[in-house]
Amino acid sequence: MSRLNRSDRPYDIVLFGATGFVGALTAEYLAAHAPEGLRWAIAGRDEVKLRRLRDRLPGGAEPGVLRADVSDTASLRALAGQARVVATTVGPYVTYGEDLVAACADAGADYLDLTGEPEFVDLTYVRHDARARETGARLVHACGFDSVPHDLGVYFTVRQLPEGVPLTVDGFVTADAAFSGGTFASALGQFARGRRMVAAARERRRHEPRLMGRRAGAPTGSPRFAPEVGAWALPLPTIDPQIVRRSAKALERYGPDFRYRHYAAVRRLPVAVGGVAGVGALFAAAQVPPVRRWLSERLKPGDGPSAERRARSWFSVRFVGEGGGRRVFTEVSGGDPGYDETAKMFAEAALALALDDLPETAGQVTTAVAMGDALIDRLGAAGIRFRVAARR
Repeated sequence: MSRLNRSDRPYDIVLFGATGFVGALTAEYLAAHAPEGLRWAIAGRDEVKLRRLRDRLPGGAEPGVLRADVSDTASLRALAGQARVVATTVGPYVTYGEDLVAACADAGADYLDLTGEPEFVDLTYVRHDARARETGARLVHACGFDSVPHDLGVYFTVRQLPEGVPLTVDGFVTADAAFSGGTFASALGQFARGRRMVAAARERRRHEPRLMGRRAGAPTGSPRFAPEVGAWALPLPTIDPQIVRRSAKALERYGPDFRYRHYAAVRRLPVAVGGVAGVGALFAAAQVPPVRRWLSERLKPGDGPSAERRARSWFSVRFVGEGGGRRVFTEVSGGDPGYDETAKMFAEAALALALDDLPETAGQVTTAVAMGDALIDRLGAAGIRFRVAARR
């Protein structure tokens, strides 16, 4: 693998889509926490807005300003050629993301995003994984609340269990937070693109090497009362189990036979029933274009809650891992998942790719595979807690 002389590039990190809601939070985090000497830039299609953002960054930070537009392939290729790591917040990614992935794969630049869109991840694997392996580029999707706490939380849990034995892990998500406009838009888009999502997954399976001598699965669980966490467990239709399964396929530490199930944990039965009904109603609404357009106007990408609302928000993901006669309870927890902590996870993932001594990987990889312990250490130092709650 070749990194194509990336140390000679002018920027360690380029943040694309920096003037959006989460993009600006990420820029502010980098300005406040990036080590001295980091060469970084903010990028987007409106240079005036970019310069206004730079002027208000904390600590007198003065990142470079680069103009690039998703509708201008040449500008994306120029951007990728100037960066060791490109971090993009511009979604929905299935609509706006692929050309930048292609540019990074060709240029040997590491790429990371905030997507929660399985169709996009599968398409980029089929179309760009091989080229990225040739150039040494690491393509790391889902570097926010989708799916860092879940992917790294399972990785952390597995490391507490015996090696070389079948392992099972269940994850239970609880949160008090406002939806982001981008997350809502992605969810609507996925619900409306069900057939294309299935087709993309099928195409990926045709290209992906089969796992030999081991098994790794992430079946959809059934709604149930989970006494291990004292709550109703509802299967979550997110990308997170797929990301966890790919980490398990890539890392032998997950054992010869691994299974993960992903749930929302709800204390009260009426709330659980209402949640199932709400997801069903949103899925049905997404199938009707006029209704989908009306819903998308209610909460647009780039919209977000006030700092006061974010300060009251929190998340917790509890994991129950079993194997080799042992049982372990772990937890990953933090503040506002949709914005503040997502910006923190995203920025720290970019810093890890740019600065840390990491395993030699390339192509489409997960956060656990690409960054693993290094990113857990970074997030722990930044206030996102990884802990072992109990062992049995």
